[in-house]
Amino acid sequence: MDAPSAFYFDLSSPEAYLSAERVLPAVGGAIEWIPVLARDLGPSAESWQAFRCQEDREIALMRIERLAAQRGLQPLRWPDPFPFDSDYAMRVATYAKQIGRTVAFALAAFRQAFAAGRALDDADNVLIAASACEMHPQAIVKSAATKGVAQALADATAHARRRGVRDVPAIWTPERVFHGDAALEAAAEALRASA
Repeated sequence: MDAPSAFYFDLSSPEAYLSAERVLPAVGGAIEWIPVLARDLGPSAESWQAFRCQEDREIALMRIERLAAQRGLQPLRWPDPFPFDSDYAMRVATYAKQIGRTVAFALAAFRQAFAAGRALDDADNVLIAASACEMHPQAIVKSAATKGVAQALADATAHARRRGVRDVPAIWTPERVFHGDAALEAAAEALRASA
């Protein structure tokens, strides 16, 4: 049975990081966090490599830095490389979901990436985030390499596409999908109205 609402995220997305830091208080905690690979959601998914020029990219990065500062988050530190390949981190996030630690792991990993400036394409940085929520390193390494976890991530991404999710962050409700950090308040309002 589907949950009444879902928060879709990819750990490579700084906009998803901004939403992750406030989604629980905004919607009252009754939301399922679902890791997906943004690059597989479709052509409109956020891609920091897709900016036509360096100036556009710098403007987008400054906008996110400004939003983080306005919200009282730690100053953003951009990982090197950025963007990074989030495949391994998202498989670990999928494993975290299977053992009931999605939110704790996702927040720790987002903070490793965007507050500490550590790219999550480095397995050691992912393990640091996992240790913050008491996930055993050997279990992580073993589970992230299994076909079952990779398939669960692919299935979650395909299910998100079928639900109309085309980018992250996104909040899915039975009535509609809210895309982007700026839509979080509207999503919260819609969820309160339907409760």
